[in-house]
Amino acid sequence: MELIGLQWGQILALVGAALAVILSGIGSSKGVGLAGQTAAGVATENPEVAGKLLILQLLPATQGIYGFLVGVIVLINTGVLAGQMVDVSVTQGLLLVVGCLPVGVIGWYSAVKQAQVAASGMLLTGQRPDMSGRAITMTVMVETYAVFALLVSFLIVNSVMG
Repeated sequence: MELIGLQWGQILALVGAALAVILSGIGSSKGVGLAGQTAAGVATENPEVAGKLLILQLLPATQGIYGFLVGVIVLINTGVLAGQMVDVSVTQGLLLVVGCLPVGVIGWYSAVKQAQVAASGMLLTGQRPDMSGRAITMTVMVETYAVFALLVSFLIVNSVMG
């Protein structure tokens, strides 16, 4: 059965790729924006730490990159980027959706939480510039869960079309 020239399994695969990119992208954009608001306030009070604040603001963006990576892997594995999408069964399509959910959902959530830690780290850095390394370390700790989600999504997505 087809819809718009695609089989249901193919549509599900594309939905999975979209979920990975969209959900993690929403989290990252929200996180970078949240951290940017804090960075602007702290830099107003202490312009000398502006460079250190940019590192903290950038960290929540990585989850969006992870989601994009998984989305591209789905597109590669299904032949979309080669110009000819391969047959994807409904079961494979559902597995691809499930495989994309960890990086999408955890990417969204961890990017927002990482931004909150980054914002606190920015306040610390504004008051004590010598503590910026610790602020970065605390912020990177949240990244661990996004990396786990990336790994799980990567393993599932690569096992489906093999």
